[in-house]
Amino acid sequence: MSVIEGDAGEHAGGGSAGEPTATEDLLYDVIRRLWPLHRTVVRAVERELADTGMTAGEHALLDALHTEGPRTVPQLARTMGLDRQPVQRWVNHAAELGLVVTAPNPAHRRSSLIRLTTEGTAAIRGIQRFESTELRQRLADLPAEDVRTALHVLDRLGEEFRHLANGSRVQREETDSQGSRDSRGSEGSNGSNGNPEGHDSRPTAPLMHKGRSGA
Repeated sequence: MSVIEGDAGEHAGGGSAGEPTATEDLLYDVIRRLWPLHRTVVRAVERELADTGMTAGEHALLDALHTEGPRTVPQLARTMGLDRQPVQRWVNHAAELGLVVTAPNPAHRRSSLIRLTTEGTAAIRGIQRFESTELRQRLADLPAEDVRTALHVLDRLGEEFRHLANGSRVQREETDSQGSRDSRGSEGSNGSNGNPEGHDSRPTAPLMHKGRSGA
């Protein structure tokens, strides 16, 4: 199945039937770059973490907990777009390192909350300080507006591919005879995490501090 589907004449400036538009070509270029970029980022992060005992997945876990606060493993899996199994492995290893602990969950007795320890909070804060410095030095030439545009495009791609992963389609809005707009099609369930591999995809920040507590 084609990653991006469209009918001739539906896009402004579109070519003949079956030919992608210029925008579709650009979207393909973005999508083609995502997986190699992701793997490159993971390799760079894990190289920086070589002496800490942490993995790139555990960095992503700490970042999610620092951003969102205490969460259950299922909640973390949804936030990170992963199955529960890899997230549970990261939680277990982070707990062994003293970076997270489990806590009672008032909303669900059988599903404990995962929260950062003092050491875990210090680790992620140190990592973020280091990363902020590196980003300023390496990407200072990128205007903020370009970064905001990139975020918008990535968010939109994520939204549409979640629908595809869930087996649903969101069709274009159609205008009826009275001029009102009717959005047809189901938006699908958000219960699926949309990770086709189901294991060891590791969302992570671009760079990593070598020490857990940061300097």
